[in-house]
Amino acid sequence: MTEKKRAMGSDLKKVDEYVLGPKDYEEIPELTDEWFERATWHIGGVPVKRGRPKSKRPKRAVSLRLDPDVVAHFRRTGSGWQSRINATLRRAAGLATERKKAAKLPGEKKRAASKARKRA
Repeated sequence: MTEKKRAMGSDLKKVDEYVLGPKDYEEIPELTDEWFERATWHIGGVPVKRGRPKSKRPKRAVSLRLDPDVVAHFRRTGSGWQSRINATLRRAAGLATERKKAAKLPGEKKRAASKARKRA
């Protein structure tokens, strides 16, 4: 390729020597906290999803008719009552129960070990 290089239409030395002043910043909007809250985060050029991570086994919303006393019983147990209904249905259907990994409290290992010895 023996093509000649085209001359640039600007003087880069002149551009490098230019000192930015307050007037040059008038067009740039102020970056407020509100702007940052609405902004999309990027890591490595890829938008970062915010919020709760997607579950590996998402639940399915269904409409189910239950007796009022059954609903009242589970609601009395406090928050998480729908999850407890799900666990009860899993046990009734003979399905494996889902257990979340919880931090062990001091002494729980000893209790678990003694229970295992009693079963053996």
